[in-house]
Amino acid sequence: MKHAVVTVFGGSGFIGRYVVQRLAKTGARVNVAVRHPERARFLKPMGHVGQVTPFFCSIADPESVARAVQGADAVVNLVGILAPGGHHAGFDDIHAEGARLVAEAAKAAGVKAMVQVSALGANAESESAYARSKAAGEEAVRAAFPEATILRPSIVFGPEDSFFNRFAAMSALTPALPLIGGGHTKFQPVYVGDVADAVMIALAKPECQGQTYELGGPTTYSFKQLLELMMSETGRKRLLVPIPFGLAEIKGAILGMLPKPLLTRDQVLLLKQDNVVSGALPGLAELGIAPTTVEVILPTYMDRFRIGGRYSQIAR
Repeated sequence: MKHAVVTVFGGSGFIGRYVVQRLAKTGARVNVAVRHPERARFLKPMGHVGQVTPFFCSIADPESVARAVQGADAVVNLVGILAPGGHHAGFDDIHAEGARLVAEAAKAAGVKAMVQVSALGANAESESAYARSKAAGEEAVRAAFPEATILRPSIVFGPEDSFFNRFAAMSALTPALPLIGGGHTKFQPVYVGDVADAVMIALAKPECQGQTYELGGPTTYSFKQLLELMMSETGRKRLLVPIPFGLAEIKGAILGMLPKPLLTRDQVLLLKQDNVVSGALPGLAELGIAPTTVEVILPTYMDRFRIGGRYSQIAR
């Protein structure tokens, strides 16, 4: 990737910062297309002066997207939302229509390689609008840019994640945590660094073009087991309260009306299906990546939620 020009849509997000950092280390020039460039300034020191350039781009605006990919050798699309939000942007607007615009613009600009980061739960037949929109995005990218590589990660963990950090913060404020559907849903958490490595390999290796990869970690856990791991690292023992899916859907529908909801009905629908690799598609092993375990990484960022601070001792 040395001297290549790479446009990263959503480069200031959780996965994006790791991708940008890796690209900068290779010597690539990185254009970071984001809605709020000022919030992406922290990326600039990851490269030399002028190597990493955040700039405004709306994934809903064809002209804006077209400008963002001009002169690029490769494109990475990381834009995604967990719940419909401001500017009337819904799942289909971002995950399907936005992905289509990026792929079409990249193809028209003569971009050589594209990586579309989707989600392991992508399914056109799913009850969840999130999962359906991810599947629609994959289909749109394939139609516009057949050589694109699609990556489907399971729940992604790391210092800035929205899973362990959210529940750890909740555990600091409440004596109980919810086990939606009894906490039986299965996950195969994948480390953010491994996902970023997968993006880099997909961009660099021609044999990855046109392929779809399912990215899961080395271990499968239930939702309950993941909360227990979090509590073990923070030293906070909390009551885990099973909540039936039906009741959780009602709560999600109500909480989903908040500006930054803790839970939405669509997220509850997602939890009805296990989030693990199918085994029918290649994954990290085929990319030459040894998956990182949750137990290795979690202690490095859960320590700040410990009673007494990060340097306090945990009673095991």
